[in-house]
Amino acid sequence: MVYWLGEFLAQYFGPFRLLTSHLFLSGLSVLSCFLLTFILLPRLMNKLPRDRGRNHAVQSAVAAGKPTGAGVIFICLFLFIELLFLPWSFEILGILTLTFGAMLSGWLDDKSVTSWGEYKKGLIDMVLAIAAALLLSGMKDVSIWLPFTSQMFFMPLWLFVPLATVLLWATINSTNCSDGVDGLSGTLTAFAFTSLGALLYFILGHKEISHYLLLPHYADGAVWGMMAFSMVGCILGYLWYNANPSILLMGDAGSRALGFLLGVFVIKSGNPFCILIVSAVLMVNGGTGLVKVAIMRFFKVSFLKNIRFPLHDHVRHNKGWSNTQVLMRFALLQVIITLTLFIFLIKVR
Repeated sequence: MVYWLGEFLAQYFGPFRLLTSHLFLSGLSVLSCFLLTFILLPRLMNKLPRDRGRNHAVQSAVAAGKPTGAGVIFICLFLFIELLFLPWSFEILGILTLTFGAMLSGWLDDKSVTSWGEYKKGLIDMVLAIAAALLLSGMKDVSIWLPFTSQMFFMPLWLFVPLATVLLWATINSTNCSDGVDGLSGTLTAFAFTSLGALLYFILGHKEISHYLLLPHYADGAVWGMMAFSMVGCILGYLWYNANPSILLMGDAGSRALGFLLGVFVIKSGNPFCILIVSAVLMVNGGTGLVKVAIMRFFKVSFLKNIRFPLHDHVRHNKGWSNTQVLMRFALLQVIITLTLFIFLIKVR
């Protein structure tokens, strides 16, 4: 809305051209997301449901009784601010709508007296993932670029949709499974969104830089980068209160929406392998447990039976790591993975 207003006013008053600057609007959006989240969370958290605790999760009793579902607050703030500051398109409005759907499904589970079943939640995630995959494809073949090479190819629609669906479903559930240690899921997703925002805005969104690095140029990359940075603002506002020992939790309302957006931004980067660069620790921490359960449940095969999943439960229970050690060590691992792979990627190209 602000962007279009700036476009109109700039025709008559030159200084209003600033309102059409992606960089200015991005900074304003990030600041607004952080400040509104920071201010509203403590004022609204008493209206949130209380955490039920997770069966078989290490230290679940510590979280039980805390306000949960804070994601319903900061995700709604994010959606409002993006509608206010972002240049709109059908694709962006569709993704924002699906993000609301992911948040809403998690919120209804958070406030339910009994937790929804795995299959019910998995089916909802699948529907959202399929809808997003179809929307992001534009109903046509999609160009994909590969890491460590300048080669690109067009992935046919019939292959892109199922693969994108799997990626989105995996990021939703891996992020959700990682939300078991104060600050962990928020910190890892903040790192991922910052990295993806930098890639989308500063590299793919700028023709000169993307051409120099032999990367494809995406005209709307800057807009998606703005969205990623804005979500970082919301996450930082939330982490202020979720730092160990936390006073509130994001719940499924937050983790499922964050996981959905993580998958969307990776797909918009044009390189699905980016998920291994920006979010390897989060995917391994939460995703390997999903693989273990699937193999044991559907194939009746014992798999990694001596390892607890998510991995943050394993290192806390078996290795004696504190919550702070889990957060710091997982975050440091992600930082070194992201820096190493980004530098290696640029050097090889």
